[in-house]
Amino acid sequence: MDLEDQETIQQVVDRVGSDDLVVLLGSPNQESAELYAATVTMGDPTFAGPLAGVQLGLPVFHILEPEIVSQLPADVFAAQLQMAALTLETEPIFDVVRRIRTQTVRA
Repeated sequence: MDLEDQETIQQVVDRVGSDDLVVLLGSPNQESAELYAATVTMGDPTFAGPLAGVQLGLPVFHILEPEIVSQLPADVFAAQLQMAALTLETEPIFDVVRRIRTQTVRA
């Protein structure tokens, strides 16, 4: 997540609050999912961006988690996500996102 993305997320939270926001990640691996999930919940762990030390506490999910996929139209899933679902090692990604999601107390 680059600095511009962090700034945009902060601006959205400042404008509309965090009560009705959910972050969906499309990270292709466990390491990037962990970094991005931590950034939008506990603050940028690299202390390099606008969210350094900012605990937004946003709920975070991976787009391929079953509870998200079940809410998508089948044609959208087939066209946009099915190949990723077939090729990525999703369980390690889901595990890290779930861990961060359950450890984070809403701000």
